[in-house]
Amino acid sequence: MKKSIWLFCVCMYMLCFPISLKSQALWEKAQRFISSLSPDLQEQLVYDFEDKGRTSFHFVPMSRKGPTFHDFDELQRDLALELLRSSLSAQGYRKSKEIMELENVLIIMDQYPMPDGSLARDPLNYHFTIFGTPGPDGFWGWSFEGHHLSFNFSAERGVLVSSTPSFMGSNPGIVPIEKDKGKQVLRQESELALGLIKSLSESQLGKARFSDTAPRDILTGSKRDISTLEPQGILYTELNPQQQRSFLELLEVYIGNYIFDFAESFRRKILDAGVENLHFAWAGGLEWGQPHYYRIQGPMLIIEYDNIQNNANHVHTVVRDLTNDFAEDFLKAHYLKEHQD
Repeated sequence: MKKSIWLFCVCMYMLCFPISLKSQALWEKAQRFISSLSPDLQEQLVYDFEDKGRTSFHFVPMSRKGPTFHDFDELQRDLALELLRSSLSAQGYRKSKEIMELENVLIIMDQYPMPDGSLARDPLNYHFTIFGTPGPDGFWGWSFEGHHLSFNFSAERGVLVSSTPSFMGSNPGIVPIEKDKGKQVLRQESELALGLIKSLSESQLGKARFSDTAPRDILTGSKRDISTLEPQGILYTELNPQQQRSFLELLEVYIGNYIFDFAESFRRKILDAGVENLHFAWAGGLEWGQPHYYRIQGPMLIIEYDNIQNNANHVHTVVRDLTNDFAEDFLKAHYLKEHQD
């Protein structure tokens, strides 16, 4: 029954967000992008697979490795964006572009300089880094990172095996000024969760809501090890059938940001770990405009959402795989096999 409910949600999701299949392999697109760059930019872009930068991520304005859109000509920019487009679903790519475009809104609203003199709000200041040698064999990875975006991809034998940690933020949550007024990039992440929490009975809410006050930010932050975060909230099995459908629809919004093949394997992994083991936890207010936070957590999964800053109009979301962030699981299995051989 639990599997059939989720399959129903997946089918409905795919009707709303149809997939498009890419004929050219991801590694070929990465190679094309690398080849388009000057030797100096290639040196800034490509690092060893073992480089410690591969297993770190941040989502605030800061100095980073890797060239940005400022460094690219039109062809290089298009090839860079094609690499991003081919690593995400159509939905994930659209949200990413819209999050970058929100920097133009922030320039109008609260422009201020960084210590190095650059602007903290800059729609071109998003960094690309590639780790290892893109190809059909072995491991390689790449990251795309800047204000309110952090994607970390790892591939084995030409196939994406990890796309976490992944972070998406939206400031403003709902645009309040004439430029794009009313735009809400992460609308589903907000509205579906608010609908679910308000559908709970008094006793269910008592289980789900672990605090009247929302935490200051996502609790996992940019920490590497998040395995100590204890599950809180209400279990999936304690929801009624309609609430379960709403819960799975919300979960599917996050999974739906990934490219189809990876989304399928990630969904299967969550299913194998047991949707009955998933918790939904809430803190803070129950209305938009009131600071609030929620978390979906299971044996191998943590999804966090918070809307705290700027009078609760500033959203952060993150997806973490407790076993396979930065392809930890796949690398461990690979090294064990090599050692046995």
